[in-house]
Amino acid sequence: MTWTERTVVREGVRLSCRDWGGSGLPVVLLHGLAGHAGEWDTLARDLSRRHRVVAVDQRGHGASERRPRDVSRAAYVADAVAVIEQLGLRRPVLAGQSLGGHTALLTAAAHPGLLRGLVLVEAGPGRAGPNAQTEIGAMLDAWPTPFPSRRAAVEFFGGGAVGEGWAAGLEERDGGWWPRFDRDVMVAALAENVRRSFWDEWRSITCPTLVVLGRSGIIPAHEAEAMLRQRPGTVALSVPEAGHDVHLEHPEVLQRMFQEFLRGSGGEG
Repeated sequence: MTWTERTVVREGVRLSCRDWGGSGLPVVLLHGLAGHAGEWDTLARDLSRRHRVVAVDQRGHGASERRPRDVSRAAYVADAVAVIEQLGLRRPVLAGQSLGGHTALLTAAAHPGLLRGLVLVEAGPGRAGPNAQTEIGAMLDAWPTPFPSRRAAVEFFGGGAVGEGWAAGLEERDGGWWPRFDRDVMVAALAENVRRSFWDEWRSITCPTLVVLGRSGIIPAHEAEAMLRQRPGTVALSVPEAGHDVHLEHPEVLQRMFQEFLRGSGGEG
């Protein structure tokens, strides 16, 4: 199956979505910071055989509004709700990786009853490190943009599925390959995560939840343990030999876990 581009507009901000079609229980997928909807292509293609699947380019990313004025956590949450409502996705499972997972978490907390289930991939309610914005800025500054070729970008990002996934988020223009986002927007999007944690929101979530972490990911063990302690009904999986991009490194594991979780959430896996 292939996807169709769908556009959702909320308060003048344009959001581009990859609608994979399909029928059955809806699934909405949110990428992480500096990412893009295409990161979910392998999973979305598989799930769309039995589910209605939509992957979103979040504000400031990909084909969506590049320089939105508002990059607050509340704005990202409102965007997720707008996609669900405007595309008629009744009680979907909302899934996200990294900052997209954080958006999904806050959406579940702010809108009880909207979602049938929540999937967090390398995401949690803990406060980001005090230097997170500086570190992200430095990481983006280290990208040798423009990349001379897509192949050069794949190699820079580590090769394999991870390199391909990151390189797929670039656009070709002016004789090189460039990110489809702006550095300052990415750094600003992390501001609230640096200021505080979101444990109250985590504890308030009532829908079934799956947490998938990479064994070498960024969520510390004490945070994962606290998540399970505070919400003991949460299903959690730690994937060996996986880092923060577990959805790109081991999509087959994620597919299997999604299918099992969707069956348990009332949708055929």
